[in-house]
Parts: sequence; C-alpha cells; structure tokens
Amino acid sequence: MKTPTPRPTSPGLRTLVAAAALALLAGCATGPGANPRDPFEPFNRGVSRFNDSVDDAVLKPVASAYRRVLPSFVRTGVNNFFGNLSDVWSFANSVLQLNLRYSADNFMRVNVNTIFGLGGLLDIATEAGIDRHSEDFGQTLGRWGVPSGPYLVLPLLGPSTVRDGSALLVDRQGDLVNRIHDIPWRNSMYVLRVVDTRSNFLRASELLGEAALDKYSFTRDAYLQRRRSEIHNGETPDDDTD
Repeated sequence: MKTPTPRPTSPGLRTLVAAAALALLAGCATGPGANPRDPFEPFNRGVSRFNDSVDDAVLKPVASAYRRVLPSFVRTGVNNFFGNLSDVWSFANSVLQLNLRYSADNFMRVNVNTIFGLGGLLDIATEAGIDRHSEDFGQTLGRWGVPSGPYLVLPLLGPSTVRDGSALLVDRQGDLVNRIHDIPWRNSMYVLRVVDTRSNFLRASELLGEAALDKYSFTRDAYLQRRRSEIHNGETPDDDTD
C-alpha cells in the first residue's frame, strides 16, 4: 500500500506548504461532475503525483535502507520514543475533547513509558494493557462540530481536509520535537521520525500499488473513512455530515 507521505518534516516547511495549498485552491477548477467530498480533485491528483514522485525518489529508498541496516530492536525503540512524544499531544487533545477515558489512558501511557520505559524507548504501557489513543487538533475540532470541508492533498504531507490542514498550525505548537531549540538537532529528529514512519509502511505501499485500480481514489476514500471513525472514536453516526 503506497501510503501518504508521512507528516511533518520541519515546522516552517509544514506551515508553508499548508498555506500554499490553501491559497492555490482558490483558483482550482472543480468541474460540474466533481465528487462532492473532493471538489478540488484535479489539483489534488497533481499534488498526489508530485508526492508519489518524491516518495519514489527519496523517501522509499531511504526508508528501505533504514529498515535494512538497523536491527529491529533499534527501529522499535525509535518508533516507541516518537510514539511516547506524540502521546503528550494526544493527552492534551483528549482533555480538550472532554474525553475522560482517553485522557486517563494517555496520561498513564506517558508517565509509565517515560519513567519505566527508559524515556519511551520501551512501550511498557501497551504491555500493561493501557491502549494508545492518537488524537490531534483536527479531531478536536471535529469533536466540537467543525465540518471537515473538502478533501485536500498537501504537498509532501499527503491526504488531509481543509479543517485538518488548518489544524496543522496548532499541531505544530503541540509537537514536542518543535520545542528543541538546537536547529540541527531538531531537524535531525524530524528527518528520523519521517524515515521511521515511512519504513513502517513499505510492505503496505507495495500491496496498494499492486491491488488498487485507482490509487488516488482508494487513498482518498480510506483516509476520509478513517478520519470519520477517529473523530467519533469508532462509533460513526448514521448521518453523513462530517
């Protein structure tokens, strides 16, 4: 499955591409037969092709080398570490959503993995049965009734919506990696996270490339369905308002 290019590379780049994409949409022709959820399809398909080109030329080869060179326990530690950092922001969004159970789980995960998991290198919380609930500000907006708006593919960042793309500006502030003041070290952390994330989807991307007749439509529909489920915590309503 050729999954979307993983999220942030650097905070400045993320803000720039999100703003540029939103600005370009104003002049993007939609056509009378456009999918109501994807009125910017011509623009989105072009960006998706660009993202695939970058992925094929850079991300996929680097991620393959990363997976080939580093032993699995090292990659697992890296993945656990970044997962622990993301749990902090998930906790904050769970609180904003007034979701007491998710707030408690994420709070316990951060403390257990940080204290007993060597700063998050070990995922002790999952082994103890404390589930991870990934939450971001786009989900928080959706939880309080902000509509998703049209589907949107962001340069380098991949599938999103107008709501979720705008929420990236807030997600940036909640990203603990963004709090690192040493710029070279911070950028190295961003690159490592992107490569680690992409390496986890190598096999899945191959399956999508082989199986999907229209990779763009498949990715769009899967993303929108997954986001709808995430916002409603797996209990999607019967209406189709989001």
